[in-house]
Amino acid sequence: MAHSGVVFPEVDGRRSTSALGRAVVADALRGVDPVGATAAERETNWRQGYLDHFRRLVEAGLLRDGEAAVDIAKAGLESLHARMRSVTAGAEVPLGEVFAARNSAAGPPLETATVRGTGERALVLSIPLHGERLAGDALHRQLDRWVAAGSMEPSAAGAVREVMAHPDWLDLRDQKLVVLGAGAEMGPLRAVLSWGGEVVGVDLPRPEVWQRVLGVAAISAGTLHLPVAGSTWSASDLAAHAGGDLVHDLPRLADWLASLDGPLVLGNYVYADGATNVRVATAVDALSVELLRRRADVALAFLATPTDVFAVPREAVEFSTRAYRAPSAAMRLLRPALRTVSGGRLLRRNYAPGSDPGLNDSLVPQQGPNYALAKRLQRWRATVARRDGVTTSLNVAPPTRTRSVVKNRALASAYAGAHRFGIEVFEPATSNTLMAALLVHDLRTGGGADDVSTGSHTAPWEDEAQGAVHGGLWRTAYDPRSALGLAVVLGLGSART
Repeated sequence: MAHSGVVFPEVDGRRSTSALGRAVVADALRGVDPVGATAAERETNWRQGYLDHFRRLVEAGLLRDGEAAVDIAKAGLESLHARMRSVTAGAEVPLGEVFAARNSAAGPPLETATVRGTGERALVLSIPLHGERLAGDALHRQLDRWVAAGSMEPSAAGAVREVMAHPDWLDLRDQKLVVLGAGAEMGPLRAVLSWGGEVVGVDLPRPEVWQRVLGVAAISAGTLHLPVAGSTWSASDLAAHAGGDLVHDLPRLADWLASLDGPLVLGNYVYADGATNVRVATAVDALSVELLRRRADVALAFLATPTDVFAVPREAVEFSTRAYRAPSAAMRLLRPALRTVSGGRLLRRNYAPGSDPGLNDSLVPQQGPNYALAKRLQRWRATVARRDGVTTSLNVAPPTRTRSVVKNRALASAYAGAHRFGIEVFEPATSNTLMAALLVHDLRTGGGADDVSTGSHTAPWEDEAQGAVHGGLWRTAYDPRSALGLAVVLGLGSART
């Protein structure tokens, strides 16, 4: 199945993920930073060397008062769509032709099953934390603590407070939230259903996934719509017939989603390991383009990973600089020695003092270039969609102990030791509810879409910084990678796997 559905292009007789990554990054940079494009093309060790090139994409995007980021996003997406392919029944076509290349073997159109929950609707915003649910004054105090600790940008706390002040916003029955990756730990499905909303769930046709999702829907206050194959299913065996494969069944899913009553919010919460992550992320992007082409009532939603490169506001740089200048007593003693024995590689400053904006590089080598590309293309799509006037929600989500993270021993250990450097790692229930609240805020306040009639807009980096919940990575004293190894060592004994 690796060579069917949405696939990498064949280069010199093989489908190389590194060749694709190099080419897309080079194409993205070419019009803005030709030297950077050449450097990416000539990178001989992409699996380790990609870090510098993904950083350069953000650096170059700051040119022309940040407008260069729009050109980079457009060029990167165009390159990806031109290069990726779709293979169905042995026939290979460019990705852009996948929706026109209908295949009779794909089967009849998908049908819709609907599950209406029987629970009581949550009328106010509450966020689970350490076994409690915080609402009202308790939640206000926790938001204060997160801001004071540098775990979130003040704009994120402000957005959550605005949702708290307008509890009627939580009821999303006036639109359908399409959750691509319905079973994902970081997705908003559970929260939105608890608020009585309408959710369209899409995930792989795996009964164990759907049993869990259907169980959540049944006890919620909301309504879940899901795709089903065939016409012989019943409520008792719905999980065995539910689901759709974005990589291998893209045209049928597009037809099904296009047929639903709207408005639709297309939410991208998919994840897969390794190269498959790029394939499914590309499939979602192709689906987004197709639905935007077919319908005028589609909004987009994404979660950005905090382990990426971002331009950050001057206030975050100043916070970090103060933290570097006032280390703990233990760090005051240890830091000079660690800096010396590592040749300056450990515990570097996060930013040069006075940077405006600063450049935060939190890429984690262990996550690899495929993960970086899959997440970066989502940021590119958000940038282009906003500029086109599409309501778009993209918020930086905090480091979170999801299953995909803690199964990697190095990452699990780094997360366990991260608090020593001012980094807060969140539990999934806290993260997904918090990010669902920020999604609601974006949908109710316009989602940062640019006014295409007047041409007024903010720079893409400022859009991305708005509402960021980065867990402290933007405001810690130290360059995250320069502290990563120490965090791993300090967390080895307490890592949860």
